[in-house]
Amino acid sequence: MPENQRWRDVELTTHDGISLISRIWLPEGDGPWPTLLMRQPYGRAIASTVTIAPPCWWTQHGFLVVIQDVRGQGDSGGEFHGFRQEAADTAVTHRWLRTLPECNGKIGTYGFSYQGLTQLLSQEDVPPPSCLAPAMTGLDEDSHWSREGGAEWWHLGLGWGLQLAALRARRYSDNEAWTTIHHALADGSYLYNGLQLLRTLDPNGMVVRWFDGGKTLLHQPPINWLRQPMLLLGGWWDPHLCGLIDLYERSQAAGGRPELYIGPATHLSWWPGVQNLMLDFFQRHLQNRDSEADGENNIRLWDIGRQRWQFASGSSGGTWSLYSSGLACHELLEGQLIPDGTGAGCVQLVHDPWRPAPAIGGHLSPTPGLVNRVSIDCRSDVATFTSAPLTEPLCLEGRPRLSLTVQADQPGFDLCIALSRVLDSTNCAYQLTTGVRRFRGSTALAPQQCKVLMQPLLTELAPGERLRLSLAAATWPAIGVNPGHSEGLCGPPSIDCQVITLLLYLEESRLDLLPLVLEQATKF
Repeated sequence: MPENQRWRDVELTTHDGISLISRIWLPEGDGPWPTLLMRQPYGRAIASTVTIAPPCWWTQHGFLVVIQDVRGQGDSGGEFHGFRQEAADTAVTHRWLRTLPECNGKIGTYGFSYQGLTQLLSQEDVPPPSCLAPAMTGLDEDSHWSREGGAEWWHLGLGWGLQLAALRARRYSDNEAWTTIHHALADGSYLYNGLQLLRTLDPNGMVVRWFDGGKTLLHQPPINWLRQPMLLLGGWWDPHLCGLIDLYERSQAAGGRPELYIGPATHLSWWPGVQNLMLDFFQRHLQNRDSEADGENNIRLWDIGRQRWQFASGSSGGTWSLYSSGLACHELLEGQLIPDGTGAGCVQLVHDPWRPAPAIGGHLSPTPGLVNRVSIDCRSDVATFTSAPLTEPLCLEGRPRLSLTVQADQPGFDLCIALSRVLDSTNCAYQLTTGVRRFRGSTALAPQQCKVLMQPLLTELAPGERLRLSLAAATWPAIGVNPGHSEGLCGPPSIDCQVITLLLYLEESRLDLLPLVLEQATKF
């Protein structure tokens, strides 16, 4: 290790006698310094370097960096219980930080995902940090961490749960358990046996509790913490994006002025320049550098189509209806997406669980991001509705919502939709956003008005391009396959799964866009 990378490990003892181990990275020269804190479960040596610059980079800019192993992980003591343990431990950590002679009293917090939520949870009587930079996170264990539209995150949930279970196995030197988990993740068998592995190897884990219908928590940060300067970093193809937008709304409602950036990012692949964006934020609030972020509009969005940043301007995109004479599943361009019109027709969609429609791209699949989905649109279990070539630019900003009347021949079905930008010249359909909604029970047997929300987006389509809505009854393995009945969890295809026939009644169909950041944009 280079000599200029100075660090030491220190121990903090909590009120209940648990030792929390932190690694403190020291800048050159004499302190005290403003401090950056990250609390994470993956081992303090990693320090979220999968997405964020290493501690030595931050120390070069004059920050003391503290990376802590949360309770029950790394070298810290106690048992790991997930998010519910973090408020008390965050509180004691902040009190301890302010006693360190190397800390000048100015504290910033940073990190993404789990490390994003640990920044926000504390006890009410603890002074807030000077600023916070939570990325790709959310407060609701249900809608921000484990489910969308009532459907469990299958690939993501099992993958993350097994990662945490592997950390537990390593902690207890259980090589057999660790190897079993690693092989299941490497060969893809976790999609079929992952839930049973979780129940066996980490039966008290937070993720298996979510899958098995246990209580999910809606965490409440202290109000005065929400008022602090906050940099919120999200990605169009990150599963926690709606959680981050919800956090923006809560901060604003508390009287804060959060800065929100949503860029061309998946959970683990961020955009160039994001490290300096965070650096500028911390220099402004911890080192009293000049500010350039005090304008009226504090939401900046990456336009997927024009490939550039712009300020948020509100929802746009108009309203659309669906039309088909019945062949939208068998002729790629037969189904129509009609602007400001009236829908008409009925489409029969047959879902075969032996070959469920696959997930691709988006925010929940194993291959997140912007992808060409034309091969999936050509399947006979996918209904497509495509607009005429545009005569002028079309800006889509907000959260797309589809309203549609659907009837099934089985007491359960899923609606899995995607919105794409179609380039006729190259036969490409670039998927922009996706959404899912699960329906179970006898009400599925009668026609019912169904509403499906998609992941938010901002893009501009050029003249000559088309807009396409695609609809299927599965998106495996992003979510489990709906078996067509209410017995047990939806999961991998099995002998118990039924063929499901859906009738899509298009007369009252409607596709519109809700505002990006207003609360009603995330609720039905």
